[in-house]
Amino acid sequence: MRRRELMVLVGGMMTAARVLRAQRKAMPVIGFLSGGSAGANAPFVAAFLQGLSETGYVEGQGVTIEYRWAEDRYDRLPALAADLVGRKVDVVAAGNLPSALAAKSATSTIPIIFEIGVDPVERGLVTSFARPGGNLTGISSFSVELNPKRVELLIELVPQARAVALLVNPNNPTTERVVLDVLGAANAKGMHLHILKAGAEGEIDAAFASLGELHADALVPP
Repeated sequence: MRRRELMVLVGGMMTAARVLRAQRKAMPVIGFLSGGSAGANAPFVAAFLQGLSETGYVEGQGVTIEYRWAEDRYDRLPALAADLVGRKVDVVAAGNLPSALAAKSATSTIPIIFEIGVDPVERGLVTSFARPGGNLTGISSFSVELNPKRVELLIELVPQARAVALLVNPNNPTTERVVLDVLGAANAKGMHLHILKAGAEGEIDAAFASLGELHADALVPP
């Protein structure tokens, strides 16, 4: 449901952008900015395109999409965001917090739509929920804030667990907050927490392989 609502926002803001732009393009252009890779995000892109089609925008027919992938190297996001701005896209769709922050730094005029898992007000993306202000709006699942609850649910499912592992991306700006929240929840239950790091897709298999060596009873995914 959140993705459908997000697509409605994208469609609405693209329409507004076209009306306000003095020189209209033959076809509106969406800049799709992601910190990940095309392969890993294929299901999300499919949902994105489906949502667009439900609002009347079909890629290659009613809208063009410029994809930019940081390939898990978040330091590339500012340059990728600047490239989209330089190409004068009508809207930027930012898939996570690092992408949204990069897009915000790159432009104060092009509409930016985000879908993140943290508080957008706390992170400085918008002024408030009622009045976002500026050129950003979007949806937050608050998944980061729910991490302590996820630990509680995990313990209910695996009551014999004495050690849990947390998989994080060290390049993500939310990682420090996630680690602190999960660590607090684990300590409160008298459990030991192992931190596994994977900053790129190629490092995930190695992180999972270490679970046996650590004798972790359960894993908290990112």
